[in-house]
Amino acid sequence: MVLTMIVILKPNINSEQAEQVFSLLNEYDVQLNISKGAECTLIGLVGDTSAVDQEKIMANPFVDKVMKVSEPYKKTNRKFHPENTIIDICGQKIGGEKLAIIAGPCSVETEEQITQIAKDVKASGAGFLRGGAFKPRTSPYAFQGLEADGLDLLKMAKAQTGLPIVSEIMSPKMLERFVEDVDVIQIGARNMQNFDLLKEVGRIKTPILLKRGLANTIEEWLMSAEYIMAGGNPNVIFCERGIRTFETYTRNTLDLSAIPAIKKLSHLPIIVDPSHATGMSWMVEPLSKAAIVAGADGVIIEVHNNPACALCDGPQSLTPVAFDGLMQKLSKYAELEGRTI
Repeated sequence: MVLTMIVILKPNINSEQAEQVFSLLNEYDVQLNISKGAECTLIGLVGDTSAVDQEKIMANPFVDKVMKVSEPYKKTNRKFHPENTIIDICGQKIGGEKLAIIAGPCSVETEEQITQIAKDVKASGAGFLRGGAFKPRTSPYAFQGLEADGLDLLKMAKAQTGLPIVSEIMSPKMLERFVEDVDVIQIGARNMQNFDLLKEVGRIKTPILLKRGLANTIEEWLMSAEYIMAGGNPNVIFCERGIRTFETYTRNTLDLSAIPAIKKLSHLPIIVDPSHATGMSWMVEPLSKAAIVAGADGVIIEVHNNPACALCDGPQSLTPVAFDGLMQKLSKYAELEGRTI
């Protein structure tokens, strides 16, 4: 049976004393994952811990506590990593005091469109530019995105604004290009359990924005993040974008309860996508406010200069003017939660 233990070292011990504990644990056939926090050091034991002598470990004078972890997710587990993970992307941080605001069109359409929107959302306070180059669509006849040309246009917008790029990958075949051109690689809802793709993005260090699947549980979502982290990439950001329920009034049902649940279970940051959650632009503002109050580390919002003529998801997109007004309101909600925008 594969079990996992966490060994918590006493505070204020020196490196030599910690090494004594590491040597003791290395006697067993397990993998050690060491997490050094501000106050204490945690050692995660991954593998078959049935042969580990818990009493012998507790008898060590430098060990404070030994805990068994029964959850199947290990690296994403807050028990392994009590402190919040903060991911630095081109100087912008996700998971810290400042909320991450990601904004831009559902699909990149033209150079003029994406560069102007990038300038507009940056002026309003956004820290990241989103834009779809490869679009997964339910209908094969719908606009599928500009693909590689779309990535080129995103790079032009970044060159003019400095905003880091967030864009969705569809196939492992494009991974090398995405690593070169994209600052945050998005795994969409339909690919949350595309395990081959998850393994591939686990081999890189580029931050991954992992959207929750259409009908996936929180544990399944955590396990998808586990695939990425198990491959060696620690830079995972959860994105709640609504799940499929019996309700048909909205595009999806935004699960705000997922925010505090993820915060309790995992150390990884979580943002919310109110645009895809509802499919209605007028719902973006109240749900963005609710997300911040619920503890989200940011929001990703669709902004288009002419939603009525957008090639993709126009009804859920805000105009730059509406986005600017929303940002002014969100700054007050952030302040209530002791955060900034």
